[in-house]
Amino acid sequence: MKRFALGVSAFCLFGFAGSGAKADTYKYETPAPPGVAIPDTVDTRLGTLHFFGGFPDSASVDKLYDNLDFQHAVEAYLLALPVVSQAANRDNILTIGPANTTVPIWESTVDARTVELTANNAPYTWVWIDLRDGPLVVEVPPKVLGAADDMWYQWVGDVGIMGPDKGEGGKYLFLPPGWKGEVPQGYYVMRPGSYSVWIPWRTFLVDGDPKPGVELVKKTLEIYRLGDVNPPKLNFVDMSGKPFNMVAPADYRFWEQLNKVVQDEPTEEVDATTLGFWNSIGIAKGKPFAPDERMKKILTEAAAVGDATVRAIMYRWRGSDGYWYPDDPKSHWRVGFIGGYKFEDEGARLLNGYSGFFFYATAVAPAMDMKIVGEGPQFLAMFVDSEGDALDGGKTYKLHLPPNIPVKNFWSVIVYDNQTRSMLQTDQQFPTAKPRGSNSTPTARPTSILAPSPRQARRTTGCRPCPAGAGTFCFVSMARRNLSSTRAGGRAKSNPRRKTRRSVAYA
Repeated sequence: MKRFALGVSAFCLFGFAGSGAKADTYKYETPAPPGVAIPDTVDTRLGTLHFFGGFPDSASVDKLYDNLDFQHAVEAYLLALPVVSQAANRDNILTIGPANTTVPIWESTVDARTVELTANNAPYTWVWIDLRDGPLVVEVPPKVLGAADDMWYQWVGDVGIMGPDKGEGGKYLFLPPGWKGEVPQGYYVMRPGSYSVWIPWRTFLVDGDPKPGVELVKKTLEIYRLGDVNPPKLNFVDMSGKPFNMVAPADYRFWEQLNKVVQDEPTEEVDATTLGFWNSIGIAKGKPFAPDERMKKILTEAAAVGDATVRAIMYRWRGSDGYWYPDDPKSHWRVGFIGGYKFEDEGARLLNGYSGFFFYATAVAPAMDMKIVGEGPQFLAMFVDSEGDALDGGKTYKLHLPPNIPVKNFWSVIVYDNQTRSMLQTDQQFPTAKPRGSNSTPTARPTSILAPSPRQARRTTGCRPCPAGAGTFCFVSMARRNLSSTRAGGRAKSNPRRKTRRSVAYA
């Protein structure tokens, strides 16, 4: 004990000597290179910080910790966007009925009343399963295109056309995280990193009719425990035309949803740095999330700044890697996946591409990012007009499509709202510039896709009256209110003769 006390005293004396008045020279002095010592005052965006021989005063300590907690919280927000997006999706779906037996299905295709991140006007089936009680078998119907993602928004595997069943349908065995039991033969095995798993797929229209594909799903889909002889009856709930929201909040509730997922799910699949950011704001496995008033204020502001930041990232991307035609300065067509479906480059997470995507869109799978002709979908997005201004629903825009675009199953242009990143809500049920179910090759005929009034839109093939405000626009997935485009890699021109017709795109 005496030796310990002497050691502390010696340490304290050393620290004091370093901060006292300096003699001209010391016998054991090493000249300090520039940048090692901090001045007594430092002017920063936090205000003036004060130090005594390198030691911050109390007021500076308070400022610095507030700033540190705020920085950690904003980064924690950006890293948690995929998780909270999944939580909002799952939690809202489970208000319809329990997992494993409730199957939301958009029998007449998704329309503008469904508030979900960049959903297409297609017949979707939305399956949420829960593996807490053991493995589950999902008998996937034939002729579907889908995938499975876990709660951390990690791709688990494809199902249907791009999956191992090749569109013939098949039995998929989903195993709980850490499963050590026997794995029987005869199944396509999936190993998610969470108990909750999302399995969405789309069916296809037959001669413009969604009914054949929907009926095939309802006839052949089964979900049951491994070994069950009598699968439970599924409750199919038609979601078409029903007001329903699955988009996550961007306020203090964001943190509560994140904490719930961290407490409920295994975290082994989450990297240590991400868990560290969440831990730094009080969200950690097995610990209560109970921020004090100071921290609640910081977290509330951080959610607002995080939401604002990711909007800047997505809508005003900086860098050529976010564009389909980076060599054409007049082309603003954006890519969806920066760094592939994992958002990585040489093992490094591309943070802006990662957070930007999960703010705006949903579902990840390798097939969504394939660049192989005839395989997988292609997504282009437009957020500004030909002059680089935000798209405005109070103006009229035209999109000119080049002829002979290679289309195998379908193509569409959909208008989304920049606020909700969901289909634009007006009096038009389907805010699309292409009739549902069409897979014909687009011609070079101009297609007006956004107009502020029925009169101005009377000769269009797509979206009509729109409220003024900002929006975005995609070619296969597209965004809402402010809509205009350049051609795919081409240029747009303004029409000075008509104030309402802001820009025209040419093939």
